[in-house]
Amino acid sequence: MNPVSFLPFIVLIGAMFLMTRSAKKKQAAAVQMRNEMQPGAGVRTIGGMYATVKEVHEETVLLEVAPGVHAIYAKNAIGAVLDDAEYNRIVHGDDEDDENALDGAVVPDDASSLTETDATPDTSDDTRIDLGKKPGADKADADGAEPKDDESGKKSQGGTDGEGDAK
Repeated sequence: MNPVSFLPFIVLIGAMFLMTRSAKKKQAAAVQMRNEMQPGAGVRTIGGMYATVKEVHEETVLLEVAPGVHAIYAKNAIGAVLDDAEYNRIVHGDDEDDENALDGAVVPDDASSLTETDATPDTSDDTRIDLGKKPGADKADADGAEPKDDESGKKSQGGTDGEGDAK
C-alpha cells in the first residue's frame, strides 16, 4: 500500500487529538476556577444570573442573588468567577472611566428634542371624518330598516340573482 493513501486518516486522527486536548484543557480550567471560589466573590451562572458567593461546599455553592435572597446552586452551574471591578460594573453600574462620562448631559427618553420648533402643535383639527352611509346603502329606509327588493317587497338577502348567504 502507498503511504500517501493513509495521509487523510493521519490528518483526521491528529485533528481529533488536538480538539479533545483543547477541550480537556478548558474543562480542567473550569474545574480549577470553581474550586478556587471564595465567599464574597461575584459570579455569573451558566444561565446568565449574577450573584455573590456566600458559602462554598463540596458540590454546591450558596449564592446571594439579591439582598437577603439566597439560593443553592451546583458548582457546575457557575459559568465564571468575576473580579470585583467587573462584577460591580455589571451589577451596580459603577463606571471606572468617569473621565469619559458625559458631564451632566441629560438624554431625553422621547423624541421631542429632535424637533427644533418652539410652537406648540395645533391640536384643533378641522377635518371631519365622514361617518355617513356607505355607497350602495341608499336603499335602506331612513329609520335604519334593511333594504327591500323593489320587485317582490321582501327583505334583501344580500346576494344577487337569488343567491343567499350559505352558512
